[in-house]
Amino acid sequence: MDAYSGFAAVYDAFMDNVPYEEWAEYLTGLLADYGVTGGLVLDLGCGTGSLTEILARRGFDMIGVDVSEEMLQIAMEKRDRSGLDILYLLQDMREFELYGTVAAVVSLCDSMNYLTSYADLVTVLKLVNNYLDPRGVFIFDLNTIHKYRDEIGEETIAESRDDAGFIWENYFDEDSRINEYDLTLFVREDGDLYRRYDETHFQRAYELSEIEQAAEEAGMEFVTAYNAFTRQAPREDSERIYVVLREQGKNLTGVQG
Repeated sequence: MDAYSGFAAVYDAFMDNVPYEEWAEYLTGLLADYGVTGGLVLDLGCGTGSLTEILARRGFDMIGVDVSEEMLQIAMEKRDRSGLDILYLLQDMREFELYGTVAAVVSLCDSMNYLTSYADLVTVLKLVNNYLDPRGVFIFDLNTIHKYRDEIGEETIAESRDDAGFIWENYFDEDSRINEYDLTLFVREDGDLYRRYDETHFQRAYELSEIEQAAEEAGMEFVTAYNAFTRQAPREDSERIYVVLREQGKNLTGVQG
């Protein structure tokens, strides 16, 4: 089963501990640091649109791209309730297409870790560079090797709620730096009946040096990286980092140079 098909129905319920407003505050601060205070912004791997909506309320013109039809359906239902003007596109980030350029691209909640090959990473960065305004910025987060290896390793996590429960079995291969987690979900559908869903997710941990090299190959400028939610450099014990890249290659009229 594809990742985020069964999980989509209960994703928001199980992510209710994520401080999206605080994440958005940090992210908009970073965007402002690099000259983006408004305009079109692409949320790459937007999921159910929780962060996308917060950014829209903060004055950005939002586009959300995600590969999961089920997650996007929930995002669009939220948009219909909120009345926010957000464009959602069902696309794979390795092949996404826009009608024009945007001031910034953002990608949070370790969406970029789902790129399990270096070639795919370069492909996405090339596309981002193509669709950014001249000197536009790409800000994304990544789970670190330390987090996968030392914090979640080969853990098994279980959680139960009134209408759903899950079992998460995690495995990390240090040689390939691929993290696999097998997710078994039980979702209440009618009365006391629960439907079982099984999903397998794969993520890859990247060295910061690989990100710098991929940016160079994609024609982007590597600007900096931060220990998450700070303006400090990543540490050996950082569990999440934020990376800032800039567009290169367009002149002021937006034509490739």
